[in-house]
Amino acid sequence: MREHRYTLDLPHSAARLWALMQDYDRWTEYAPMVVAVDVVHPGDGSGNGLLRRVTYRLPLGRRGFALELVHDVVPERGYTYTMISREPGQDQTGRVVLEPVGDNRTLLHFEERYHLTKLPWRWFEGPIYRFINKQNESSMRRLSAWLTEHPEYRADLVHGSLTP
Repeated sequence: MREHRYTLDLPHSAARLWALMQDYDRWTEYAPMVVAVDVVHPGDGSGNGLLRRVTYRLPLGRRGFALELVHDVVPERGYTYTMISREPGQDQTGRVVLEPVGDNRTLLHFEERYHLTKLPWRWFEGPIYRFINKQNESSMRRLSAWLTEHPEYRADLVHGSLTP
């Protein structure tokens, strides 16, 4: 079992970060690996039960697909996702938490857990996930940079977020 965690201090409100994270059509604009996100099922009004298919780039021009179930959603604060594998025991889980720490300042906490058991993938688990972790961190940094470069995007959320 491997686990990757990190925290980023971002100069945006939690509400604005949340809005962009929920805008799946824009993921390709800031997430370097993402080719497309298709909502298979929207879930309830808060997004619990949302099922999304993420198409992403792999080395050597290949593409991969992840079917992700979103749950434990707290709007403007975070969610948990389970990447559903074809093989039992191969599911991966992750969590994104937005912690407001001031006007237009949020700590983004990210964690992901994974465990590959099937050969030959198990032999390459370390290098595979070092690559994925680097891309995930880059995506979150680029999400923040995208908001900085697009001050007009959800400008109504610039000075506010829900009270922690």
